[in-house]
Amino acid sequence: MLSTSMLSRRLISSRSSSITWLRSPVLVRRSTNTTTNNAAKQTASKSESSTAQSTTTTTSTKSSEQIATDASKSFAERNPFVFQLGVATAKTSAADILVQVVVDKKKWNEIDYKRNAIFVVFGFAYLGGFQYWLMVNKFNKWFPTRTRFAKLPLAEKVKDVAGMMDAAKMVAFDVFVHLPLIYFPSYYTCKEIVTGTSWNPLVWVKDGCTKYWNNKEEDCLAMIKLWGPSDCIQFSMPIHISMPFRHMVSFFWTAYVSFTRGGVEDDEQEGASQVKRRLSVSGDSA
Repeated sequence: MLSTSMLSRRLISSRSSSITWLRSPVLVRRSTNTTTNNAAKQTASKSESSTAQSTTTTTSTKSSEQIATDASKSFAERNPFVFQLGVATAKTSAADILVQVVVDKKKWNEIDYKRNAIFVVFGFAYLGGFQYWLMVNKFNKWFPTRTRFAKLPLAEKVKDVAGMMDAAKMVAFDVFVHLPLIYFPSYYTCKEIVTGTSWNPLVWVKDGCTKYWNNKEEDCLAMIKLWGPSDCIQFSMPIHISMPFRHMVSFFWTAYVSFTRGGVEDDEQEGASQVKRRLSVSGDSA
């Protein structure tokens, strides 16, 4: 009996100590901290979820707005390079055909398509390709105010000194560097590629540059008269309009070049006239 009562007392004592230990402040704090941490994690998870949802919603809204904005733009605004490339190729061919039919009085079955091919190749490769790279890609880097200046209304353009200075620099570069030193040599070389009899690229360049040198005074004077005023307008226009505008002006320039430098026989006549002029200057002519 004594041993049984003592065993009962020990069991009751151990249970009491266990309950006391479970109710100790340390354990209460730990359980409270655990509950708080779990709640904080759940709150953070909900916050991240809501943030992700709002980000997704914002992104989808922006993409929808972007799609709507792109849809409202014209084809020229969405695809400026492709648009001006087509305009450059078509207008050079059309200008030459116009000169052959209207000025040279040729019938449609008499059109010199080999001569027309000069302008098609040159319009596509140089005017549509290289000229876009130069006047859009490179000019935007060399003249940093161009894009901003082009978007301003006329009243604000007049007040923008830096933009006007860059526009003047672009005009000067085009008239005194690009056209006389790159455009004309390229055109005459392209003409030699199409009409020449040699397959040597060095001969194409040599003959083309020689013919350009013989015509440089007349060609450069006509170039300055047309492209000087035209550039002042072009380089104040938005980018997607400036190149098509240049190609439209170039339609009349191409007609001039086609009329004065288009045919193969023109080179022979000019060569003869050059010889006559030299003879007359030296006093050897009758």
